[in-house]
Amino acid sequence: MRRRSSTSVSMDLSLAPVTSEETPFQSASPDGKPLEAQLPFLRFAERHRRLVNVLIQQNVQLLLEGPLTQLMRTPRLIDFDNKRAFFRSQVRSASDRYHGSLRIHVRREHIFEDSFHQLRSKTPEEMRGKLSVQFHSEEGIDAGGVTREWYQVMARETFNPNISLFVPTGGSTFQPNPNSIVQNDEARGTNHLDFFKFVGRVVGKALYDGQLIDAYFTRSFYKHMLGQPLTYQDIEGVDPEYFKNLTWLLEHDMTDVVDLNFVEEVDYFGRVEHVELKPGGRDIKVTNENKREYVDLVAEHRMTTAIRAQIQAFLKGFWEMVPRDLISMFNDHELELLISGLPEIDVDDLRANTDYHGYSPASPVIQYFWEVVREMDKEDLALLVQFVTGTSKVPLEGFKALQGIGGPQKFQIHKAYGSQQKLPAAHTCFNQLDLVEYESKEQLRDRLMLALHEGATGFGFG
Repeated sequence: MRRRSSTSVSMDLSLAPVTSEETPFQSASPDGKPLEAQLPFLRFAERHRRLVNVLIQQNVQLLLEGPLTQLMRTPRLIDFDNKRAFFRSQVRSASDRYHGSLRIHVRREHIFEDSFHQLRSKTPEEMRGKLSVQFHSEEGIDAGGVTREWYQVMARETFNPNISLFVPTGGSTFQPNPNSIVQNDEARGTNHLDFFKFVGRVVGKALYDGQLIDAYFTRSFYKHMLGQPLTYQDIEGVDPEYFKNLTWLLEHDMTDVVDLNFVEEVDYFGRVEHVELKPGGRDIKVTNENKREYVDLVAEHRMTTAIRAQIQAFLKGFWEMVPRDLISMFNDHELELLISGLPEIDVDDLRANTDYHGYSPASPVIQYFWEVVREMDKEDLALLVQFVTGTSKVPLEGFKALQGIGGPQKFQIHKAYGSQQKLPAAHTCFNQLDLVEYESKEQLRDRLMLALHEGATGFGFG
């Protein structure tokens, strides 16, 4: 499996997102002109992207008035830094309308439960108030530091396996637990969906307040948050081994090899149940002719259908806090950085824990690569780690503890073959970057940066 560049022809069949509503940035442009009328300017912006982004950096309000508003049709042309600055400016403008306070008193050992019961009845307007947190039996006035700590502790508790709301996936990411119904409590009048709405509100409020939280979701879940369609390749971030099996299924002749029907096995508290992926699926055999449909449906079931109620509850809370039209300017990789912040990436540590295949540390292209990496800013370093590993999260123990499909797996650079116009490709199952033997540092930089900025959304087979 490798990541595709934006210049590749996609062979993916998009899976339906949780909601079929069109995102605002896919609709008419801000000035109401049809897309055809915008094309000359967009072509200009494509050619002069660096200059355009310098102008935006000097005044992000240009995205609200004048010709640069047309960029909201194609937010990929806007640098992440500028998107983030624009997002913060709009949130600050909205927050000026809310002057209330939001005070909570929580026990540190019961922070999730206490916060939930004190905030669940608040209106969206009240939730936008200035948060003030007091930890039980702890001295100190909240001048901002206590609130930041509350967000961090809340993030850890949200993914606590004892709460059973989210489950870890193949890497360091999480997605909703399909069996989260175990959290239903009729005596207290709560159910698991109430908790998901609450978590959505907390994540949304963190964005609204400009607070960073240690929360890393699967790529498919970020896409749900953005209202973007999924592709079956996104399941790699949920279950790398299962993705590998689906890859094998698509690439090989199934005749007399695999006996499958359009049914998915579901583990419901130790009891195996069978769910039909389409009407009459129990009686429909998977063949070479319909195996692509099977792969799409089984991937959709795992990433959407089986957890649809949990996703919808989370999104209801999330979008109460963050305007959907504002958040949709980001892609899934950028949304992770917006929520969790830019990681501290130690290039020396990354280099010390990199294996080479087909190259050696002394190979010219490898020397070019590390020179380019050292010249990257924080945003591009984070995109590089995302591109190769699937998430910007760096293990606490450093890159020596990087995980792959079968356990610990170092960062890898493999020699690729073909034209020097070929973009670098990544195999996130194996933390692997493929590089052809570029003839110069400048050529490597151009191809790598194009892959990171234009080819980091979507997957395909090469």
